[in-house]
Amino acid sequence: MDTLSGLLDGPRANGAFLMRSVLTSPWSLRIQDEAPLSIAVVVRGEAWVVPDGDEPVRLGPGDVMVARGPEPYTVADLPDSEPQVFINPGQHCTDAEGNSLEDVMTLGTRSWGNDPEGATMIVTGTYESTRAISARLLRSLPQLFVLRDGEWNGELVAVLCAEMQREDLGQEVFLDRLLDLVVIAAVRDWFTRDASRAPAWHRAAADPVLGPALRLLEDDVARPWTLASLAAEVGVSRAGLARRFSTVLGEPAMAYLTSLRLDLAADLLREPDLTIAAVARQVGYGSPFALSAAFKRVRGVSPAHHRAMVG
Repeated sequence: MDTLSGLLDGPRANGAFLMRSVLTSPWSLRIQDEAPLSIAVVVRGEAWVVPDGDEPVRLGPGDVMVARGPEPYTVADLPDSEPQVFINPGQHCTDAEGNSLEDVMTLGTRSWGNDPEGATMIVTGTYESTRAISARLLRSLPQLFVLRDGEWNGELVAVLCAEMQREDLGQEVFLDRLLDLVVIAAVRDWFTRDASRAPAWHRAAADPVLGPALRLLEDDVARPWTLASLAAEVGVSRAGLARRFSTVLGEPAMAYLTSLRLDLAADLLREPDLTIAAVARQVGYGSPFALSAAFKRVRGVSPAHHRAMVG
């Protein structure tokens, strides 16, 4: 598995929130749902995304926005439109006085808005729990990014739109997987269009020495690696490999391995059927105590506390 595949092996929607919003001006939505990851694609018309403290961004047909929570932002017909609808945690929508709008603005199966024939249509998908996305992916993304039509492969959006109107057996699971694919397409194209956007460890994958070393670590993270054993596998000197890690990645090889192991552990801890001992074995720690000590030192909380927070 290449490093980008490893990064994108994170979205696993489970009952994700999917909605087709159909709107006629004036409209303005204040998104304050605290969701860890959301995606919005303009199907027709236009919209403005207004991040707090940043410049507004216009979205046209085929453009996609990906937002990493929990910071709020506004989506509106115009950059200066006052919010009329507030999207709160749990996807509960209210007006400015807190009155529910969920029944008032429902337009049918997974459809919502102020006009069924509205000039603007936006498809939104929201991962409401960090259990659905790897911590490594979330940390690699900016708070918000936009790709224009033609800058990303949005071919599955039409399929997603059509399937959102159906209520067949297994439809929720089918829609979850479609959402995962749309998100992966957007994130992959955002990374690959500009290599500087990717984290340093992803850019290092093209390095003739670090590339093979990173793949070895990622493919067998539980192996009791040392700098010497890794250098021997790659075919370079121990000192040469150490310099390469420090120069390109800015950290020692074993520090990188620790981060990799703890990222994987954080993701595995979301699985309720895995004991902490089983997680420790899978990521290369000899005991739950050893994993707990490393996890708390780097992340500030114990594995059990982390599991409770993301559960």
